[in-house]
Amino acid sequence: MTTESHLSSRLKAQLATLEAGLLERGAATRLMLLAALAGEHVLLIGPPGTAKSELARRLHGVMAVGRYFERLLTRFSTPEELFGPLSLKALEDDRYERLTEGYLPTAGVAFLDEVFKANSAILNALLTLLNEREFDNGQQRLAVPLVSVVGATNEVPTEEALLAFHDRFLLRVVVDPVSDASFGALLRLDATRPAACDALPWQPHELAALRAAREHIPLSDTVLNHLGALRPRLRAWDIAVSDRRWRQLASLLRSAALTEGREQVDPLDLWLLPHVLAHQPDQVGPLAQWFLAEVVEAAPQTPTWLGRAVEAFEQQLDLERSAEAEDIPDAGAGKLALAKAIGGQTSHDGMLRIVNAALEAHQRRRYSSVHIAARITQVEELIGRVDDHLAVLRVGLADLQARLADRIWWPPELLDRVLGERGRTIAALAQLHARLLTLRAGFGDLPVDTQLAQPAPPPVAWDDQERRA
Repeated sequence: MTTESHLSSRLKAQLATLEAGLLERGAATRLMLLAALAGEHVLLIGPPGTAKSELARRLHGVMAVGRYFERLLTRFSTPEELFGPLSLKALEDDRYERLTEGYLPTAGVAFLDEVFKANSAILNALLTLLNEREFDNGQQRLAVPLVSVVGATNEVPTEEALLAFHDRFLLRVVVDPVSDASFGALLRLDATRPAACDALPWQPHELAALRAAREHIPLSDTVLNHLGALRPRLRAWDIAVSDRRWRQLASLLRSAALTEGREQVDPLDLWLLPHVLAHQPDQVGPLAQWFLAEVVEAAPQTPTWLGRAVEAFEQQLDLERSAEAEDIPDAGAGKLALAKAIGGQTSHDGMLRIVNAALEAHQRRRYSSVHIAARITQVEELIGRVDDHLAVLRVGLADLQARLADRIWWPPELLDRVLGERGRTIAALAQLHARLLTLRAGFGDLPVDTQLAQPAPPPVAWDDQERRA
């Protein structure tokens, strides 16, 4: 077995080769390579022209096992196209055997396009080959060197007869056209093929060693708890998962942990679940959202009650700033008295502006020290809560970044999404914190009358049912 550091650099080099010159294929390349190391098959779901066959050819380039085989299947495809022609010499001896050299039974990696359009005779023969890695040739059942079959389809089958074959693909990966954000980069891509990978391709004995070693990698208790909690969700979403698929998922998770140099499967490995458990492309989203919300807590975490509280305090400060003093004398008389007090040579307009400003200040309600202290104390309580929450989130983000630093299999787009959501949550909370600091200063600047015997005001109220819950 290779050392941990050598294994990591080898896998990173292979992934770089698989991704070279392709856009937005980080998840597909990682899932294909991980599936091959785990001895599983991959179904790529997407329209033509999205590099599905190119991905399969590149996968074969990092595997030193068998040949590469590729076929487009139709309802008119014959077994000879996949498994080889009948041997005329064997027929002379009353034996029904095929000449398999150069066909699927001798392949290490195979790409089957429009895989569900094949007829039942081909699909039935493929079932044993995919699942058992064996091929019935005449009276012999022969072991095949097959590492992984990459199937491609525009749509997932719904016919009962095709579901058993669909289940043979452990990983189902949606491959969408390049997004609008990357469209310009797509048009500027260099058309030359990437150079061959510098890292050594995987030999059969290495793959066998990896699969034997993964059996010693346990699933952590946290992972088991998450999977147990997911099962009723799957039933609610009408997603049926067989016992065999659960066990295959566990092996895939162990392969991911082993190849990343970890001694057990941890919750971050569960990013693979949507690509294993979803039957249809539209089920990937809810499963991915479950992972983000329940496992890595990447969904927005700013308490909504806190936003309501800040708004309530801002409204209260506006009311108290604009409140007029009780028993204000006639405004005109007030202006005249102030004008006489000011005197001097000030122009009429200038004097009036000064009078108005002075009058407005005179007309503002004044508050007792007790009132102002009570408002500031309540705001400071919220500031303390936000400080504590921010500290927890920042520590959590730093811990998550450290845990993800050495992850080979996490796609860059998923990494950016998770860390970005955490960062946006912290930024939103920091904005609320800044508004609270402004509120504290605003209440502190209210006009004060130290002679007032005004009692403490009732606390500012807001809808805090979520907070109490």
